[in-house]
Amino acid sequence: MKFLLVFLLLMLAIQVGGSAQGALLPDSTRHDALFSSDTVLPFTLTASFTHILKDRGDTTMAHPAQLNYQSIQGQPVTLSVKLQVRGNFRKLWNNCSFPPLYLNVPRKKASQTVFANHNKLKLVTHCEDEEYVVREYLVYRLYNLLTDYSFRARLCRVTYVDSAGTRPIETRWGVLLEDESNLVKRNGGMPNKLRQISMANMDSLHMATLAVFEYLIGNTDWSVPYRHNIRLLTAPTLRNPVPVPYDFDQAGIVEAFYAQPSEHIGIASVRERVYRGIAYPSALFHRVFDRFNQLKPQIYDLYANDPRLESAYIKRTLKYLDEFYAVINNSVKVFLGRAQRNEVPKTPKSLSAVQKKSNAKSTISKPATKNLL
Repeated sequence: MKFLLVFLLLMLAIQVGGSAQGALLPDSTRHDALFSSDTVLPFTLTASFTHILKDRGDTTMAHPAQLNYQSIQGQPVTLSVKLQVRGNFRKLWNNCSFPPLYLNVPRKKASQTVFANHNKLKLVTHCEDEEYVVREYLVYRLYNLLTDYSFRARLCRVTYVDSAGTRPIETRWGVLLEDESNLVKRNGGMPNKLRQISMANMDSLHMATLAVFEYLIGNTDWSVPYRHNIRLLTAPTLRNPVPVPYDFDQAGIVEAFYAQPSEHIGIASVRERVYRGIAYPSALFHRVFDRFNQLKPQIYDLYANDPRLESAYIKRTLKYLDEFYAVINNSVKVFLGRAQRNEVPKTPKSLSAVQKKSNAKSTISKPATKNLL
């Protein structure tokens, strides 16, 4: 009897320890064929890309397309889908010859496919140089390591076929991103649509984790008060909303040729890091730093062992990570000294206004695009 009691207490201690360690990871073990695998998903899209690529106005149309892929059983699968140009900065001709897309999948007809339970997916396309796609994909994977309150991503190899035959067939890297509705369902929460809200109103652990993460990747292109590149989720087990970041092409770790910091940030290059969160107690910062240190091997492994990345980029990125870890393991003053004022805008700008301002940035010369096929 005494042995049984000791055993039960030991098991309880293990469970409690596991819960504390995974405080940022809610239970989301529900199987999802599309995002439960990190293998590359190859598929073909056939559509009138001559017309789609010209459709870049403020309001874009949904264009019919055909999606073909091979199931894990080796069977050919065909779906009638819709493609729609999306985005802001990358939608402009001056910035990307191939804009990002929405992939609209019919739920009923896709119920027995890898796209089951998904309807509207974001497709990150190659823009000009497709290695940027892989780099941004790895940023999503990095944040997935930190918390389940994050958008999942699937790296794809997409073949684009113009139905009229006027454009050459091309195969490029792409990334499918989880829809917000699926993010909410997976975490058992609700979307939070409050407009006037500050970082102080967020769950402090998740807000601090996000802000340090954005510092790690060298990204300043986000804002909670303006809801810029941020979605908010109300979680059932948390009193305050959880911020969820997305859209990392302006991050220094991605090194996109067009990435430029805002003139208001006070840095000359996106590779320079600036902490844009608010000041938290040192104990909370150290708790967040401990999480990053715990995941350090997995974070380095994302970049060190990816054969799709150029060796020179891997070397630069590992050094970039070294610099981050040197900061968080040296002093918390960097974060306390550069913390932003925590206030809600007196006259909140709409998201579209913020995006238009971002789109107005001058572009820089594009490098020669290498053939990475």
